[in-house]
Amino acid sequence: MKIRHAWFLLSVAWFLAFCFVLSAWSRATAQDTPSTVLRPPKGSSVAIVVFEDLQCPQCRRMAPIVEQAARTYKIPVIRHDFPLPMHNWSYQAAVIAHFFDARSKALGNEFRDYIFANQLEINPQNLRGYADKFAAEHKVDLPFVIDPEGKYAAEVNADRDLGNAIHIDHTPTIYIVGNRIPDRPYVEVKDNSQLYQLIDAMMRD
Repeated sequence: MKIRHAWFLLSVAWFLAFCFVLSAWSRATAQDTPSTVLRPPKGSSVAIVVFEDLQCPQCRRMAPIVEQAARTYKIPVIRHDFPLPMHNWSYQAAVIAHFFDARSKALGNEFRDYIFANQLEINPQNLRGYADKFAAEHKVDLPFVIDPEGKYAAEVNADRDLGNAIHIDHTPTIYIVGNRIPDRPYVEVKDNSQLYQLIDAMMRD
């Protein structure tokens, strides 16, 4: 009788724990909408938000254009890693990028640009060699096991979950975001030739 009672209490405890986790996940998911995600960082009125895949050819082509636009307008770029399932090394490259992010966000973004610059030569077998070369050139000790606790993978997953929550389905997905018009805080750049035009419009409004 005592054993049965103990099993009942244990089952109730597990059920309550499951409900708590499910509730927390539901609240977090409900909070991730385009209007909450697509905002400029504190201190900026306009920014560029990019969801990118380091193995995506179009992402490689657009990255320097986006960076140039950001320099021209003196606005920040917020980069999210969104590795696509059909690419066989982009996820691991994003994990390594987050390792460098932990040293400095600028270094992580420099690594992403380095990967784009060498994208055509990179494959799953030599990715680590390219990462080692980048680390050596920047005097960073890249450990043999880069992410033993799964911390950086969790960050990549969080970026990807964020994209999924706002229904990203291709890369690069680029937004111009602002905080001046509450009912129109962002606009997607669907025609890359209109990037500067859309930034002008967001800054003007």
